[in-house]
Amino acid sequence: MKKKLGVPGAKPLADFLPTLTIKAKDFANELTSHNVIEKDLNTNNSISKEHVDNNKAVRDILIQRGVRPEALPASEDVKKIERRLDSDEKKASKGSI
Repeated sequence: MKKKLGVPGAKPLADFLPTLTIKAKDFANELTSHNVIEKDLNTNNSISKEHVDNNKAVRDILIQRGVRPEALPASEDVKKIERRLDSDEKKASKGSI
């Protein structure tokens, strides 16, 4: 399935998530964190249900706005970006940029 998304099979899908998907997941996680306190959730089942419900709600919002997360193109491999940044930092410290 990952190959279909443009992600090499051996690489973690999370390393290629588009920014919109990362922000959506982060928003759903923040809703869960907030509601765990606000609703005084204290069992694994209640917290898990809240998390699933929030992820579904955020996905529904995206779909209502015409965005299908699984149809978004894969972003550049985060590991590749990290290597490029490291290389640029080394070059900058040597004064060659």
